[in-house]
Amino acid sequence: MLDPLAPYIGGIAAFLASLSYVPQVRKAWPRGSTDDLSLIMLGTLTLGLALWTIYGSIRGDWMIMAANVVGTTLAAIVLGCKVRDLKSRGR
Repeated sequence: MLDPLAPYIGGIAAFLASLSYVPQVRKAWPRGSTDDLSLIMLGTLTLGLALWTIYGSIRGDWMIMAANVVGTTLAAIVLGCKVRDLKSRGR
């Protein structure tokens, strides 16, 4: 019954989930602004999203792949900013 709605629900979910990372990227982009972000959490999140991308690829589900490619990219940007800030402090 809800099966025809699945692509739309998936698309909206993917859009909202991906959109949720944008404020973190905007906050992390300036140097030294990642102090309150956990390196372990960011690494785990990025790896988890990358694995979801691989899972979507294996299943041939483009919605899972698309949503998680965007999420992985944005999470990886924040992770990169965190690592950059840690290196600049000599940690």
